[in-house]
Amino acid sequence: MRMLTHEVNIGGVRIGGGNRVAVQSMCSTATSDAAATVAQIKALEAAGCEIIRVAVPDMAAAEALSAIKEQISIPLVADIHFDYKLAIASIEHGADKIRINPGNIGGREKLEKVVRAAMEKNIPIRVGVNSGSLEKELIEKYGGHVTAEGLVDSALDKARMIEEMGYQNIVISIKSSNVLMCVKAHELIKERTTHPLHVGITEAGTVWAGNIKSSVGLGIILHEGIGDTIRVSLTGDPVEEVRSAYQILKTLGLRKGGIEVVSCPTCGRTSIDLVGLAEQVNALVSEPEYAGLEMKVACMGCVVNGPGEAKEAELGICGGKGEGLIIKRGEIIKRLPEAELLGAFREELDKYLKETK
Repeated sequence: MRMLTHEVNIGGVRIGGGNRVAVQSMCSTATSDAAATVAQIKALEAAGCEIIRVAVPDMAAAEALSAIKEQISIPLVADIHFDYKLAIASIEHGADKIRINPGNIGGREKLEKVVRAAMEKNIPIRVGVNSGSLEKELIEKYGGHVTAEGLVDSALDKARMIEEMGYQNIVISIKSSNVLMCVKAHELIKERTTHPLHVGITEAGTVWAGNIKSSVGLGIILHEGIGDTIRVSLTGDPVEEVRSAYQILKTLGLRKGGIEVVSCPTCGRTSIDLVGLAEQVNALVSEPEYAGLEMKVACMGCVVNGPGEAKEAELGICGGKGEGLIIKRGEIIKRLPEAELLGAFREELDKYLKETK
C-alpha cells in the first residue's frame, strides 16, 4: 500500500495524494547559459522527464529562469543554497518549486522572507537534507555518526520551521549515498509525516555503479509504498537518469507504457552476435514513432530455447547459426538469414503499430 501523503502541485504535475510517482532529473549545464540549459531540458523532456531541477548559484542563474521557463513544457525547480535572495529571485523569475535547506539559508528572518514569497505564488518548498550536511548536534545525539534517525530528525525540524510560518506546501527529501541508511530513513519518516517525499540515492556514482545502487535502494523504498517523485542520481548524461527511473518504476509495476525488451544471457549455444543484435533492437524500439506502443519484445540467442522463452512476447527475434527466426506471440512466422533479421523485425513492428491504431 502506498504511503498516504497530501497532494502538492508542482507547475501542473501533482505528486502525493495517490498520484503516480513522478520522474525528475537535474541539469548539468550552467543555468545562466539559458540556451544550453533549454537544449538539455528538451532532450530530457523527450526521454520522459516530468520535473526538471536546475542549480541557482548566483543571480545570473536566477534571472535566466524566466527565459528557460518560456521554452520548456515541464515544471522548473530551482536549487538554492545559502543565499535567501537567490531563492526569492528564483520565485520571481518563475520557478515552479524551490529546493532549500532552511538551516543554511541565513537564519529565521531570512527564511520567513523566502516562505512569504513562496506563499504569494503558492509554489512548493522542497526541504532537502543530505547525509553530508547533517548538523553536528544530530551527529553527536546519535553516537557521533550520521544515522537514519538523524536524517529524519533534521528534515522534520526544518519542515516544522516552515509549518510554524503558516505554510504547508512542502516536499521533503532525505538522501544518503549509503543505500541501507537511506532505506531505513524512509521507513522511519513515513510514520512521522504526510508531506510528499522526493526519493533518491544521492551521489550514487557512475552510470554503471549508480544504476545498481539506485535500483536496489529505490526498489526497496518504492516497493514499501514510499515515495512520490524520484531522481536516479548518476555521474553522467542526465538522460540516463530518466531512462533508469522509468525502468525501475516499470519493473515494480508502478508505471506502464512503452516497449519492454527482454533478452537472454549469452551461452555456449549462442552462434550469433546477440549483444549487437540486442543493442540494435533496443535502439530500434526507442525510435519516436514507436513511443506509443505498449508491448513486450524478446531478443533470444539460440533456436533451442528461444521460441519457448519468447512466447509471452508480442514479437520475438531469435538468432541461430547464420540465420534466425521472427516469432509472433509464440509462433515462428519467418526464418531468415542473419543479415535480414533486423529489417524483418522492423516490418513486423510496423505491422503491430498499425494494428494498434
